[in-house]
Amino acid sequence: MDIDALRAELEIDEGRVDEIYNDHLGYATFGIGHLVLESDPEHGSPVGTPVDSDRVVSVFEEDVQKVCDDCEILFPTFYDLPEDAQRVIANMMFNMGRTRLSKFRKFIAAVEQSDWMEASAQMKDSRWYNQVTNRAQRLRARIEALG
Repeated sequence: MDIDALRAELEIDEGRVDEIYNDHLGYATFGIGHLVLESDPEHGSPVGTPVDSDRVVSVFEEDVQKVCDDCEILFPTFYDLPEDAQRVIANMMFNMGRTRLSKFRKFIAAVEQSDWMEASAQMKDSRWYNQVTNRAQRLRARIEALG
């Protein structure tokens, strides 16, 4: 998978904020969509606290690696999938996390069967699709184009 292309797509979809802010669900976040964890030194810092650019890049690299690892766990043949499918799935994993994406059972089954039209339909038939509509529409179109 072209990791640089994935990183570029994620930065566009997530945006980049070099300070702590509350995401749309009210969770402390910084950088490129990084949810502040208890293990982060930023944990407990108030909204608006600046975060060093090098720290943003470092955490993003770690987050992308974790996403790739999670993709391999959820999709054992992940790296055998078409390049665009890999990046779309990784984008979804970054956005939702493995716990939420693992609930997309019909989507996962369709991907495993390379049934891209069904996978696309399953993406649309989700609460996630309505929550991140523009992003979801773009990702869905890319999966549908594989069909």
